[in-house]
Amino acid sequence: MIEVSLKQIQKWISCDIDEAYLEHQIKGVTIDSRHVEKEMLFVPFKGENVDGHRFVEQALKDGAGASFYEKGQDISDSIQGPIIWVDDTLTALQQLAKAYLKHVNPKVIGVTGSNGKTTTKDMIESVLHTEFRVKKTQGNYNNEIGLPLTILQLDKDTEISILEMGMSGFHEIELLSKIAEPDIAVITNIGESHMQDLGSREGIAKAKSEITIGLKSDGTFIYDGDEPLLKPHVENVKDAKLVSVGLNHDNTLVCKVENSKNDGIAFTINNKEHYELPILGIHNMKNATIAIAIGHELGLDYDTIQKNISNVQLTGMRMERHVTNNQITVINDAYNASPTSMKAAIDTLSNMNGRKIIVLADSLELGENSQRMHEDVGAYLDNKGIHTLLTYGNDAKFISRTGGQFVEDVAYFSDKNELTHYLKSILQPDDKVLIKGSRGNKLEEVVNALI
Repeated sequence: MIEVSLKQIQKWISCDIDEAYLEHQIKGVTIDSRHVEKEMLFVPFKGENVDGHRFVEQALKDGAGASFYEKGQDISDSIQGPIIWVDDTLTALQQLAKAYLKHVNPKVIGVTGSNGKTTTKDMIESVLHTEFRVKKTQGNYNNEIGLPLTILQLDKDTEISILEMGMSGFHEIELLSKIAEPDIAVITNIGESHMQDLGSREGIAKAKSEITIGLKSDGTFIYDGDEPLLKPHVENVKDAKLVSVGLNHDNTLVCKVENSKNDGIAFTINNKEHYELPILGIHNMKNATIAIAIGHELGLDYDTIQKNISNVQLTGMRMERHVTNNQITVINDAYNASPTSMKAAIDTLSNMNGRKIIVLADSLELGENSQRMHEDVGAYLDNKGIHTLLTYGNDAKFISRTGGQFVEDVAYFSDKNELTHYLKSILQPDDKVLIKGSRGNKLEEVVNALI
């Protein structure tokens, strides 16, 4: 983590510091006064309901090495300790992170996309971690606050920094890309998340493509080559190396499933490199191919990449497979959902053996198109061999409405406990159950009741 003097901070960002404190050291950064540790830099934010400046005095008493403080804010005479005066605490945090990243100087890999960001991030780490000192974004620290905090957690000897970049509107990823200045920029795919804010999938593609704005001129851009909406944005990327990934034969890296099993898939890239992935889902083959491409970009040989990707472990609730005492396979994909990722989940379940049961909840943040998109998910069940469809939530009933034409057993629930009770009552040995919904539905509660 960052460990520097206030004198160094004064050189890095626009600020004022009392000369008496310039030799003081800070070690680490926090935005939560409850988590202050000795010598940490405390960063207060002025929110709609709470002004973090109220906690500066206590943070310093608790051992903080210094605190940001916005110019123009009243400050109590009782506050004792180093104050770093800045125009805006968020901007100062971002400036500090950008400067510290250049100081550490790792290779930076920026990852965005509508679905699969975290999975791809995990896969990249898995490919690289045996050969490099790697640090990745933890949890969902992928916004204008989380990304700087992630950077400021980097150790001085970090060689690879994998930074996830999220957004809800235009220019947000542009900001993150300018802070990070990635050596490698990745777009996993374009889905429907944040449709209510961006209006269309075209808008989403435009917003995600902002990741290339900060890309180094000699960098590499790896993207979903099967997505036509990215094509005009790819054409605007100058100088950088372009690597397209996908199933279509015109991609730089063409991935193809060799076989799909109940516990993973085997696939090839360009009909010559063979890989085995201990994770379900053809969509994860594309994510793995991105990670493999990065391994090659950074000079790793085929044997190393093959061994590392075969041992990948994902963050929880992403195609997380459990087998109960009754040999019922429960696939927990409940971390999040969009219509695109729901269709991918249907494909994954369809390729498995045994009686197939799928539980789907609302896909949120789709705006005025929500009903149609949920109906499309239901229609996608045509000829997929799914035995039972259970849905939960306000809009998931539209999945049931269209999906009922193609599935033998269909039920809609507005109560999660009733859904869980019904599901437990129908399960049989060797059933395959896949559970998926947007984060707000908390479908892991259903998973936990089964395992």
